[in-house]
Amino acid sequence: MTKQTTLAIEDSSHVETATVPNIRRRSAPAIERVNWPATTVLVLCAVTVLLPLYVTVSMAFKTQGQAVDGNAFSFPAPFSLDGFIQAWTLTNFPVGAAMSLLVTAGTVLATIVLAAFASYAIVRNWERRLFRYSFFYLLGAMFIPFPVVALPQIQLTGRLGLDNPFGVILLATMFQLSFSVLLFTAFLRSIPMELEESARIDGATTWQTFWKLIFPLLAPMSATVGIFAFLYAWNDFMMPSLIISDPALQTLPVRQNLFQTQFSNNYHVSFASYLMAMAPAIVAYLFTQRWVMAGVTQGAVKG
Repeated sequence: MTKQTTLAIEDSSHVETATVPNIRRRSAPAIERVNWPATTVLVLCAVTVLLPLYVTVSMAFKTQGQAVDGNAFSFPAPFSLDGFIQAWTLTNFPVGAAMSLLVTAGTVLATIVLAAFASYAIVRNWERRLFRYSFFYLLGAMFIPFPVVALPQIQLTGRLGLDNPFGVILLATMFQLSFSVLLFTAFLRSIPMELEESARIDGATTWQTFWKLIFPLLAPMSATVGIFAFLYAWNDFMMPSLIISDPALQTLPVRQNLFQTQFSNNYHVSFASYLMAMAPAIVAYLFTQRWVMAGVTQGAVKG
């Protein structure tokens, strides 16, 4: 081996040893800094939600004596189910839950189908004035709350024989239609037209294209629209109380109004009733929140 070859090998070994630490230094992960202002705000927001929820759960499992001792944050000792038993009987919970489920299911189904129909027609015919103005008309309806038009709606449903849960389904769907169309139109604009063109080349009609191609693609946004309609219909108090004339057909929120009158001191019963009523809404949101976020984020990006 010559002297030049030995020097070249030594130089290459020096270069390798000099570059290895640099490579290791560059590949080290960067330390993420904690955004303390944002973290503090999120913690405070979480406390404002979790603290009332804890009070609701603890009060529901207390006895009547513990519920009126003036310490709402105390832990129930011993646990008592008397509040749930009395709330089940006083509100006739099975019937009220069935009425609420009927109104909610009807509202969710009608809102998804009608909003999807209207949004598809508006987006694919946007160049026509009628469809474009219809979209603006629906957006304008978002600024009209139910209390503003409550009196004519009550009179109209009474004359048409819709002073029952089906009338509530119809009105709740109409009041949810504007916001739902806004969400669906934003999502539909992200679906490329090439998919529909290929379906039409294969001989699919407009009806077949919508049901077999477009509507399955709307599943994330349908979940978003459905959960909003579910929360609105399940928790609504004013519309069923004004529209439904038969007290036996009232929904759970209206039946729970009795805890604000003759049973206003039975805190453990009222909180137990509230907990049973809001449990389905919490469970539904927990199971659909990922689709809700997926629908909102996908609808916000075009293409």
